[in-house]
Amino acid sequence: MSRKTIYYFLAIALILAPLFVTVSCQKLKVNRLKANYHFTRANHLFTDGRYRQAIKEYEKTLSFNPEIVEAYRFLGECYKNLYRPSDESEKNKEIAQKALEALNKAYEANPSDKDVIYSLGDMYDKLRDFNKAEEMYLKIIEMEPTNMSNYYVVAEFYKRYAGSSKEKEEGETKAEEGKTPFQKAEEMYLRRIETDPESPQGYAYIAQFYEGISPRPEFDKANYFHERRIQLDPENPAAWLSKGVNRWSKAYRLANLPKEERLALAKDSLQALEKANKLDPQYPEPYSWLSVLYKSVLAKLEPQRAQRYISLADMNAQKFQELRKRQLERERLEKELKGQQIK
Repeated sequence: MSRKTIYYFLAIALILAPLFVTVSCQKLKVNRLKANYHFTRANHLFTDGRYRQAIKEYEKTLSFNPEIVEAYRFLGECYKNLYRPSDESEKNKEIAQKALEALNKAYEANPSDKDVIYSLGDMYDKLRDFNKAEEMYLKIIEMEPTNMSNYYVVAEFYKRYAGSSKEKEEGETKAEEGKTPFQKAEEMYLRRIETDPESPQGYAYIAQFYEGISPRPEFDKANYFHERRIQLDPENPAAWLSKGVNRWSKAYRLANLPKEERLALAKDSLQALEKANKLDPQYPEPYSWLSVLYKSVLAKLEPQRAQRYISLADMNAQKFQELRKRQLERERLEKELKGQQIK
């Protein structure tokens, strides 16, 4: 081929090149517009809980533009919402696999996205994959060590495994340093307190944790943290209510304790519940628990005063019903007012 011919073809190529680039850019622009269209549709379907239809739209989105990372995340969320932990069918296992595939793609594209990490950890948790779920949840704390809610999320994760039939196995062969899920949950609640020791809420969380232990709650450990909470927030009637319910629970549930000890617990409960009432006379719940305390414990421990205790129980129950009715009516009116303001 002569040099003249070569120059000729090069000239033609240079003339046509902008045309091909224009066509390619135009196609890319159209694809992105289509992707955005299907992504918007998918998001509306997801919000409405129509996950199967949303899956189709997210898949169309990615077919037109695989760089929309959020589409992978919400595609995974759709499959996760369709997954049923108790279903061992092949179809359900396939749904789980697709959820993991989509969420892992979102994670690979943006490994610092807390929402994606949490969602992936949640999916592994649903599959009872303790190690992988734990890895994801701990990443959240590493990323945001001063965010108090993260400690609660991770503690709740460990708590779901604490006391299960697999706890010993998971504690010895999976959990680091040989700690059981229960011990790790306890440690996480304590870390939350250490990170922000002036926050009363941290003490409330760990107290609830000890009270939720089955079959026998750690009543005294829980009470210790109720009292720490009260020291930080002495004017909070809810804190006094929690202490009162704790002392009643121990007196009522541990019926084999000596009578004197149970009576002391009941009196401690009475004092705490009355303090809650004094701080907020319109707070319904203390009246309800006072009624329970008088009937279920005090009337039985001191039968000579049973009639008086039963009378006090009825009086407090009636007071609770009155205040609760007012509270519900107030909440109803507030919702109506809020609805009118939105309109």
